[in-house]
Amino acid sequence: MTVRVKRTFEFDAPGARVWEFIADPAKRAGAISVVDRFDVADDGRHATWYLELPIPLIRSTVTVETEDIEVDEPTHVKFVGKSRVMRVTGEHTIEEHDGGSRLVNEFIVDGRLPGVEAFFERNLDRELDNLESALRREFEATA
Repeated sequence: MTVRVKRTFEFDAPGARVWEFIADPAKRAGAISVVDRFDVADDGRHATWYLELPIPLIRSTVTVETEDIEVDEPTHVKFVGKSRVMRVTGEHTIEEHDGGSRLVNEFIVDGRLPGVEAFFERNLDRELDNLESALRREFEATA
């Protein structure tokens, strides 16, 4: 089973401010609650996420190797993450909207072990809430 979620956020901030956050692999990873820690490669396009998933069959940290596979500055970034338990694709598109901006987010998670898809089916919306909250905090901190 594949889990797909698409959500749109609207901000008073210009698209360039949204881009500063969403194009940064460290900021994206830092917004996800199950990412215990992460490393970003010097090239800025590759990152390793270390996930702590509360799933009975997974008794260790899950390492997810991510890569930004499409970057169209300043409006679009798509990444793919691969691990032994899942494959995740995330896509973020920024649109100018009513004096601010709109961020369209699309995530697809393909689990490779029992329980992975069920976990993300229950929690992916909450993770997108975390992403939106992190963006809003970023805008408040730099206002």
